[in-house]
Amino acid sequence: MKNWAILFSCFFLIIGCQDVITIDPPTEEPRLTVDALVRIDESEPTTTVRVKVGLTSSFFGTIEPTDLNQITIINIDYPSQDLDQNVIVLFKTGPGEYTGAKKTSFFTSGRLFLTIEHEDQRYIAETTYAPSVPIDTPQQGNGTLFTGNETEVLITFVDEPDRTDFYLFDFSFGEYLVSEDTFYPGQRFQFSYFYEDGLELGQEVDISILGVKERFYNYMNQLIHQAGGDQGPFQTPAATVRGNIINVTNIDNIDNFDNVGDSNNFALGYFSVSQEFSNTITIQ
Repeated sequence: MKNWAILFSCFFLIIGCQDVITIDPPTEEPRLTVDALVRIDESEPTTTVRVKVGLTSSFFGTIEPTDLNQITIINIDYPSQDLDQNVIVLFKTGPGEYTGAKKTSFFTSGRLFLTIEHEDQRYIAETTYAPSVPIDTPQQGNGTLFTGNETEVLITFVDEPDRTDFYLFDFSFGEYLVSEDTFYPGQRFQFSYFYEDGLELGQEVDISILGVKERFYNYMNQLIHQAGGDQGPFQTPAATVRGNIINVTNIDNIDNFDNVGDSNNFALGYFSVSQEFSNTITIQ
């Protein structure tokens, strides 16, 4: 009985010490988000560009579509003609969505600048075309990882020799993977990717390989690690990761637009122009 009395005394002591603690999440001013991954199929004479923009509401909040004053892509090395200027103006086609079309050759050479005007602020990002290589028809494997319910897909491609390449693999469903050719330059390379669950028999899954620049490779690598592999490149990350879209409102020199004096003033997301090869696998 004495022991029971001691146990009850400890129980009520623990209950009495339980206080509700409210932890305020980190806060910051709303930030512009930009999904500006331009996918290029060189076999098509014309490329349609779709850029999605939004505004963060809080650190863990949702991203709401926003309106822009203007959005353009300029190729300063593209030879302008009367009916074929070196700029493409994107027009609003839906909430937070802007679209435009241009000759594919406009995107495959030269320095490309994305310019955005939003709420009296001006943003610019620079990139150049990133080539890729074809992907073989994906094959379904029999391997598993932990639960035994995963679906294995075997990806095979041949790296381009005499060139340093960085790749972004899009496995659909917001699942991405990055790779560099350091350990397989110019070689045929195969690896396994596992879908954890949710794939049904007969379901078709699109898989793409995109060429990317090293900086975009590093950017995506950070986002994927933060989210454990389930993270699109333009969702709000758990920690703010800086892309290549910076605020240049008070800068008037396009050849040197580095806002080092205001390094925290940038948009979330990335502007990349990437060659894409796609293939489809049917789950069996």
